[in-house]
Amino acid sequence: MNAIFKAGGKQYLVKEGDVIYTEKIDAEVGKDVTFDEVLMVDGKVGTPLVKGAKVVCTLEKQGKQKKIIVFKYNPKKKYRKKQGHRQPYSKLVVKQIVK
Repeated sequence: MNAIFKAGGKQYLVKEGDVIYTEKIDAEVGKDVTFDEVLMVDGKVGTPLVKGAKVVCTLEKQGKQKKIIVFKYNPKKKYRKKQGHRQPYSKLVVKQIVK
């Protein structure tokens, strides 16, 4: 059974047992997280959401991605700006898809 749901402004296509990485979710590690904004379940498309459908996931890990360097400059103006950024993420395991 496949499902498409929204989390953190993005859409994810998942099935039971999948591991996904989403934007950081405020929850404790090991707890279950439920997503109610389900767009499609097993070929049934909602208008815009499927009523009564939800995706239950287990929060496995919170972390930060690798550092990226943001470097801005203007040539011939002596303007240089170097900045690093690490995006936080949540690792989720899809536990159950409810129709």
